[in-house]
Amino acid sequence: MGFIAYLILGLIAGAIAKAILPGKQGGGLIATLIIGVIGAMIGGWLGGAIFGVQMDAFFSISSWLCAIGGSLIVLLIWGFITNKMGKKDKTA
Repeated sequence: MGFIAYLILGLIAGAIAKAILPGKQGGGLIATLIIGVIGAMIGGWLGGAIFGVQMDAFFSISSWLCAIGGSLIVLLIWGFITNKMGKKDKTA
């Protein structure tokens, strides 16, 4: 899969992951692209390691499922990190 196709896949996968997860996820188009591309890489790596799936075709359902799954993982981790940093310790 080419670099541009990988970016498009990541952008769409990130947008789908944001639509699936409830709550407020900050960021615009660039943040969605970054989350999606990182998620696609993680999803592709996990899919290859666990299930033996290769992300070599843009229109392959396994590529999309791995990319969306990876994007969900990255979005959950990002939400956890930003939520922890946003809350201040109010024990006084």
